[in-house]
Amino acid sequence: MSPAVLVVEDEATLAKNICAYLQRSGFEAKTAADAQEAFALLESFKPEALILDFNLPGPDGLEVLRRVLQADRYLKVIMLTGHGSIELAVEAMKAGAYDFLTKPVSLSKLKLLIEKALGEQQRDQALSYYQGREAKALAELMGESTAMRQLKARVNQLLEAERHLAGGDPPAVLILGETGTGKELVARAIHFAGPRAGKPFVELNCAALPTQLLESELFGYERGAFTDARERKPGLLEATDGGTLFLDEVADMEPAVQVKLLKMLEEKTARRLGSVRDYRVAARIIAATNQSLEARVQERRFRSDLYFRLRVMELQVPPLRDRDDDVLLLARHFLSLHGARYGKTALRFAPAVEAMLRNHRWPGNVRELRNAVEQAVLLARREEVRPEDLSLCTALGLPVEERAASEACGTCEDFPCESMRLDEMERDMLLRALRQTSWNVTQAARALGVSRDTLRYRIEKYNLARPT
Repeated sequence: MSPAVLVVEDEATLAKNICAYLQRSGFEAKTAADAQEAFALLESFKPEALILDFNLPGPDGLEVLRRVLQADRYLKVIMLTGHGSIELAVEAMKAGAYDFLTKPVSLSKLKLLIEKALGEQQRDQALSYYQGREAKALAELMGESTAMRQLKARVNQLLEAERHLAGGDPPAVLILGETGTGKELVARAIHFAGPRAGKPFVELNCAALPTQLLESELFGYERGAFTDARERKPGLLEATDGGTLFLDEVADMEPAVQVKLLKMLEEKTARRLGSVRDYRVAARIIAATNQSLEARVQERRFRSDLYFRLRVMELQVPPLRDRDDDVLLLARHFLSLHGARYGKTALRFAPAVEAMLRNHRWPGNVRELRNAVEQAVLLARREEVRPEDLSLCTALGLPVEERAASEACGTCEDFPCESMRLDEMERDMLLRALRQTSWNVTQAARALGVSRDTLRYRIEKYNLARPT
């Protein structure tokens, strides 16, 4: 769709020429001869940019400018006048004009100015949407279960303490929780509901990069520091610029990087690869992991001093299976969200589906629930989501129909009932994962979406032993 531009100019010939030139240049353009006609077209035409003459019959251009920006603060307004002065230009810019031009106007210059203004308008709207969405991060920690209320209470305690912080940096935060529980969402809530909301939120997955690349991404490097370092690159610690650096999967960080991160936390300085000078670091650190850092410390795979530096405040994000009826609350939220995306706004869950949702173990937690509901929305052929629309799977891709859900469906012919007990299914799933990974506990835990400690506990619970 072509950008819409409204030309408010009482000189009919000039208005016609500007409008014709803009239309030839790919814009949708209309003209108005006075303020009253302009206000009417603002409602019906809804322009993205306004070319506004100062000398208008009735209310002058400055009055029109103030009124239109009250209605739409993103509208880009370029003022025109035949009697330009510095005082008038300053007053127009203070009132919110994007730019100020004196007649005669170069049409090509005016076109370039409109294009620049519209580009900045899109950026401003995108930034406003992003900040508005992120500002709601704390409210997006959805759930009324006891576990979620406790988590939100601790986050609020942390935020309240930071508001009264008299100098110095806020404490490092360590967020623990299984895969898919929403650790990043908690980190965003802390940042965007806190005093650093206006600064960048930067995230880095420590498990996604090899050691050297992780180190260079984190601290930056100088030109010539290694073979491909053709120019200086600031690290994420610098790019954060007083904001928050979120280190996800921090347990997978190699010892060499751990040492540098510890030094940064203690001294608030860092050094680019290949440099001989340190730079000051103003980033707030939030780390997260789905593994037991205490166990990693005992195994000598994670530094104890770094562990204590990172966990000044520790937050535990509960797994979905421990959140009572939050499952249905979240599922209905995702149903509404995805229903709107796919044009199926009248969807609702059948009682049998709600029973399935309530009784499933959700090894992938909220992420698994969101994806399962999206798939159900895609498959639903009626306004009611039925059991055949919902595919519940384990992390290994094996179909799961838990006994409680099958009992809840009663005589529903569309739902295949399953007689196997839940604990037997869990034991069988563990054995399958261990066999497929040749009893490699780390790989099996990753495939199942649980921590190694959790897997070890369940191996002991079911007296599982590797065959000799």
